[in-house]
Amino acid sequence: MKQLMTIFVTVLIAEIGDKTQLATMLFATDQRTGRAGVFVAAAAALVTSTALAVIAGSFITRVIPESTLKIAAGVGFILVGIWTLVSR
Repeated sequence: MKQLMTIFVTVLIAEIGDKTQLATMLFATDQRTGRAGVFVAAAAALVTSTALAVIAGSFITRVIPESTLKIAAGVGFILVGIWTLVSR
């Protein structure tokens, strides 16, 4: 259960304020679609993209060791953070 909560909190924090959430908020302003329709469509899209990520992740570990992936992901996040800080 602890690992599931870690995944939940990590993904939730990563998604808050990202371009997907901003696009969903913009779609929600369209009165013709309705909030429930926007929610269902956005939730289905996120479930689908997450399923693809899980499938890709299970295949990629057959080729690249998990430790290498963790290092690459960590370095990638650091580089994005540095790029965000220095770009204006």
